[in-house]
Amino acid sequence: MLKHSDKVKGLKETARALEDSFFAKENERILKELRAASARENKKKEFREYLNIDNDEFLDALVDLEVEPETLVAFTLVPLVEVAWADGEIQPKERDAIIKAAVDRCVDEDSPTAQLLRNWLQTPPDPLLLEIWESYIAELKKSVGDSALAHMKSSVIGRARAIAEAAGGFLGVAAISAAEKKMLDKLEWAFE
Repeated sequence: MLKHSDKVKGLKETARALEDSFFAKENERILKELRAASARENKKKEFREYLNIDNDEFLDALVDLEVEPETLVAFTLVPLVEVAWADGEIQPKERDAIIKAAVDRCVDEDSPTAQLLRNWLQTPPDPLLLEIWESYIAELKKSVGDSALAHMKSSVIGRARAIAEAAGGFLGVAAISAAEKKMLDKLEWAFE
């Protein structure tokens, strides 16, 4: 039969093992949460650098949706290319403005995104590209808040309008062709 002191000692050892196990699991949980928070902040930082966007609600929504920065860069460039090709040809100033927009989004000239963009600047993209872009917007609308959607719309449409105005109108005064205006309206409608 065990002495009282042995019983107490055994109980204390078992209690210590229980505590150690609990705290090990708790520490593991906390560490996992810290790693997830760090990964989330790193992803938001990556989006900030790629997109020059500092709207935390929008960035949080992108992280929650598990969107990759490269996808978002393509997402932001499609409307620019579509507007530039709307009147059947890309003007040199439109091409320059699109390339600048890509560089501003940290697109490396050797990346697949840059190659894709070069292709789009040489030959009009397949009409299916715009349909896919519109579908992507439709899915994003279901997943992001009104503020984030408004920010996205303003950013995308603003850049697309700048491309339309890049070629200039009479005596260099910004003018948008009827075809470009129609495309801008179509892009804007996708956000409604």
